[in-house]
Amino acid sequence: MENVTVFGAGSWGTALAIVLAENGHQTLLWTHREDQANEINLQHTNKKYLPETILPSQLTATSDLERAIQHSSNFVIAVPTKAIREVCANMMKTLNKKALFIHVSKGIEPDSLLRISEILENCLSPEVVSDIVVLSGPSHAEEVVLRHPTTITAACKNIQSAEKVQDLFMNGYFRVYSNTDVIGVELGGALKNVIALGAGISDGLEYGDNAKAALITRGLAEISRLGVRMGGNPFTFSGLSGMGDLIVTCTSVHSRNWRAGNMLGKGLSLDEVLSNMGMVVEGVRTTKAAYQLAQKYEVAMPITSALYDVLFNDKHPKDAVDELMIRMKKREIDNLL
Repeated sequence: MENVTVFGAGSWGTALAIVLAENGHQTLLWTHREDQANEINLQHTNKKYLPETILPSQLTATSDLERAIQHSSNFVIAVPTKAIREVCANMMKTLNKKALFIHVSKGIEPDSLLRISEILENCLSPEVVSDIVVLSGPSHAEEVVLRHPTTITAACKNIQSAEKVQDLFMNGYFRVYSNTDVIGVELGGALKNVIALGAGISDGLEYGDNAKAALITRGLAEISRLGVRMGGNPFTFSGLSGMGDLIVTCTSVHSRNWRAGNMLGKGLSLDEVLSNMGMVVEGVRTTKAAYQLAQKYEVAMPITSALYDVLFNDKHPKDAVDELMIRMKKREIDNLL
């Protein structure tokens, strides 16, 4: 059994902390909000993010960053993409030992176009990093806390570090595979949020199952094209962090990105959607980054481009769909390569 610190007490960070605590690890959950830490410690609930869940009594929380750092050398980074730089900068003020960083955020930083592991490498001194592992796959927190079977992937260039993460998390309802394709796993987890926004828009427009099946399939083609161009293994995109995560995020009402897209399809503005959500919608920032990556690597990503216009250029969703449908004819298989 090991000591583990989970940084970020949102729904996913809390769910993973529950898994770790139930596996017998001494798990400390860090939040920047003292009132949230007190609720977790005293009431064993996190009602804002998991309102129906009773947390294990052995799971504790703190808002003291220095205490969270001192607790362990296994750090699970579960904060939104836009907060990672700030959290890492604050950690570097007191972190004076090597730690294993396990990140579970799914995004790409706009403008810099860095993946999460690259942001961590950019923000952290090599002297404090023993390794960086990405944990990703089809995994809604709402189902993990119900102990429903869930299967995801731990990826690291060093397979021994990926296998250590397997050992930390695996149990009877939470299965973890290992992978060495960090690029593919990170891109699959991030880019599926873009396509999930599109799936939500399609449902909001009441276009039905045919349209959504086409969107998921052609969305996977876009993800694979870009991912392979950037150095990912093509088989990764048929795996849990590619096809698996894409399916669950495009079809589940638990998905924030699907819900956000659904509201866009029903006519709400982006500002109205984000205000109603009250939680981070990673797909919005990632759409901008994916659009920039498509231009940088000269990869055709028509769905991503259409979503970029809807989000940032005020294009009506129906007009974007119409333009996608009347594009020049293509060969299906050639366009996958």
